[in-house]
Amino acid sequence: MVFNRCLTFLFCLLLCLPALAAQRVSARPKPALDTGDQESIREIIEMERQAKEASLRRDVDFSQRILAEDYVAITPLGQVTTKQDTVSARRSGQLKYDTINVTDMVVRVYGDTAVVTARADVKGHQLGEDFSGPYRYTRVWVRRTGHWLAVSYQATVTQ
Repeated sequence: MVFNRCLTFLFCLLLCLPALAAQRVSARPKPALDTGDQESIREIIEMERQAKEASLRRDVDFSQRILAEDYVAITPLGQVTTKQDTVSARRSGQLKYDTINVTDMVVRVYGDTAVVTARADVKGHQLGEDFSGPYRYTRVWVRRTGHWLAVSYQATVTQ
């Protein structure tokens, strides 16, 4: 039960990682990528970097700013979490990330929507339980009124 609670909090926060500064970033967009898409990819990579830093610092304000009101995430245990769940989990301070290493990031842009897939090797603890390990995640960003907002996130534990 404690382990499930820990994973729930972990992945509420992972959805904000997000996140996650890519150490190896691969933007595999469609051929003949236009300048607007290139700029969007740069913006999304920067948002992912900021999300990683916010997770390491437990920055509640970042989550409130970049998560859309209709944000939904699915944890590796299949639990559905909302923006409010994520903000509350981060505010509680019961989760601590020691390191987040993001690799294999791919950003694809479809107009005002961007899809990010990546691998995140995480080290951390929640409520005294270790949740370290490798994860794969997908995050969906949507540009609304000129700003990128995270609208969806899903994480899976990998081997």
